[in-house]
Amino acid sequence: MQQQGYGGRESANLGDILERVLDRGVVIAGDIQVNLLDIELLTIKLRLLIASVDTAREMGIDWWEHDPWLTGDAHELAKQNRKLRRRLAALEEIVATRAEAAHEPEAVERGR
Repeated sequence: MQQQGYGGRESANLGDILERVLDRGVVIAGDIQVNLLDIELLTIKLRLLIASVDTAREMGIDWWEHDPWLTGDAHELAKQNRKLRRRLAALEEIVATRAEAAHEPEAVERGR
């Protein structure tokens, strides 16, 4: 037996509504502006998409699959970052040493 709500419509349970929303997706958009004496101080644009993973993929949205913080690759990125910083420091030291060596022959020639 189905219940009928106001206006002769069939009532839907929360599960049905959630299934419809996730299947089709819902976009909520809005802008917030803060003005002072007709001078715009701040504008915030809000865009919210609620959809299932499958629906989002069909729309070409899959950023969560490549985000290192969500995929667990953050540790690997931090490791690469440390390695690159060590290499950069070594290269900077080599450049500084060569720059100092370039000035030394002048001092040796003056001492003769």
